[in-house]
Amino acid sequence: MRAEKKITIIGAGLAGALLAILLARKGWTVEVFERRPDPRLAGYEGGRSINLALAERGLHALRLAGLTEAVMAQAVMMRGRMVHSADGGTQLLRYGKDDSEVIWSVHRGRLNISLLDAAEAAGATIRFNARLDRVDFNAKTFRLINDHDRRDEVRDFAVLIGADGAGSALRQAMSGKVALNEHFAPLGHGYKELEIPPADDGGFRIEPNALHIWPRGGYMCIALPNTEKTFTVTLFLPNEGDPSFATLPDVAAAHAFFARDFADTLPLVPEFDADWTNNPIGSLSTLYLDHWHLDGRAVLLGDAAHAMVPFHGQGMNCAFEDCIALARHIEEAGNWAEAFAAFEAERRPNAEAIQAMALENYVEMRDRVDDVDFLLQRQLERVLAERHPGRFVPRYTMVSFMRVPYATAFERGKIQRQLLIDATRGLRDIAQVDLEAADDMVRTRLSSLVTTSMT
Repeated sequence: MRAEKKITIIGAGLAGALLAILLARKGWTVEVFERRPDPRLAGYEGGRSINLALAERGLHALRLAGLTEAVMAQAVMMRGRMVHSADGGTQLLRYGKDDSEVIWSVHRGRLNISLLDAAEAAGATIRFNARLDRVDFNAKTFRLINDHDRRDEVRDFAVLIGADGAGSALRQAMSGKVALNEHFAPLGHGYKELEIPPADDGGFRIEPNALHIWPRGGYMCIALPNTEKTFTVTLFLPNEGDPSFATLPDVAAAHAFFARDFADTLPLVPEFDADWTNNPIGSLSTLYLDHWHLDGRAVLLGDAAHAMVPFHGQGMNCAFEDCIALARHIEEAGNWAEAFAAFEAERRPNAEAIQAMALENYVEMRDRVDDVDFLLQRQLERVLAERHPGRFVPRYTMVSFMRVPYATAFERGKIQRQLLIDATRGLRDIAQVDLEAADDMVRTRLSSLVTTSMT
């Protein structure tokens, strides 16, 4: 492999730029091609939420890239979910035991720019306005097109890595050579973004250190803070049925809907009419593939391999973990095919696990966060975590504050959820729980959690 030190990455988004850093620092010659203009010159191109939830897996990647200080200087801490009930009441449900277990709201565009700068500093070459048009895998060449001036060129490659997102051009090219069995599973719900501006005094209009949720059973609004003292508000709503985006044909209908179901939110969005008119309805799907690589010639990662819905805040974190794993396998394997096969074997079960948990979390966020049974189970979850450290570990903790494999967190989470249901069945108060019986369930059903270091 070292005889072919050149690595070509398609896509200079978050995952492509991070992977370029990791590989360039290991001595590989890295070329990155991105279809969009350079955001450092053209400005950040919107269309997706500017907010991302950064958790331990992503933080670990930033530490490896040497970017922790720069990114965290512009991150906003989120302690938990601030639940806004229909009657206007609020309740903070912490993510972890204290402020040592939090997640962070980061700006997608600024993070991408930091990664691009670090990739170039590490020695990677990045070309913008270079869209992958087609690949000849037999000749090991690929064609690029500049959509601005329509120039094209053909280049050769030793290996291709697809970090070009859910609409991956490399994945499309690979599908002609290997049966990927690509399947997009639409959620049936879409989203629309609005903005809460800063308060008149320049501060935040609502509690800044929380992810705000307005659960309404079957649909919801969320709001994440930005360092500019704004919040990005996202409405998640079915595409069909009542209520749905289909029943909101104009601004007047949307305004009336918010006045009815999100009455405390509407006054916070003074530009509601303009936001609703100008911001498109986004789609939500989960991408499943049977294969992520084409022998030793090409491999996919991040959203190009396993796009997921955003309800666990793990899309970026999972993609960053992909990058670390792929870089490790490239260093350790004897050839490209071996590296790509080992990478897929490690990461695909974990990607499928977090895809499933993200779908589950949508139901939890919109339907259960203000449910009496759910809140009691959350209380008991914290009690058992204190009574059995290292054995009973909340699933959210495993996913967000540890680097336990997603598949492990998913399977242990199923066991723990059933345990909580069994221990609280028919009860309404934590004082009614038989803690000795719950302790016995923990000891019987759960082994000590062995964490796997992913360096």
